[in-house]
Amino acid sequence: MAQVKLYGRRSVWAARRQEVSDAVHGALVAAWGLPQDKRFHRFLLLDDEDLVAPRSHEYLVVEVVCFTGRSPGAVRALIAAFFDDVAPALGLAADDLEVVVLESPPTHWGIRGVAGDELSLTYRVDV
Repeated sequence: MAQVKLYGRRSVWAARRQEVSDAVHGALVAAWGLPQDKRFHRFLLLDDEDLVAPRSHEYLVVEVVCFTGRSPGAVRALIAAFFDDVAPALGLAADDLEVVVLESPPTHWGIRGVAGDELSLTYRVDV
C-alpha cells in the first residue's frame, strides 16, 4: 500500500495535476511494482504565500506514505526514480523537488473495513 501527498503552489501545479500524477505513479510502478490501477494521490495545493521555502516558484514536495516492508535499496530506487525520471519529466531542477518516504506498519492502517495486515494485496510490499 502506498499513498502520495503532493504539496506545491496552486498557481504552478493546479493545471498540471494529471501530468504530475502520471509521472509520480510511473516511478512507483517502476521502482516498487505497484499495479497501474493502484493510484492514490492527494494534491494539497497552496496559495503562493502559504508555501515559504528558499526554492523556486515550482518547488514540489512529495510524501509517499506506505506500509513498512520495503528494503532500503527499494526506497533508494524510488527516490532515484523521482530525480532521474519525475523531475526531468516535470521540468524541475533537483533543488525544486523533495521526496520523503513515510512508513508505518500495516496494523496502523484501516482499509476497506479491516486493519492493513488483514488485507490481501495483489502486489508485494517486501521488495
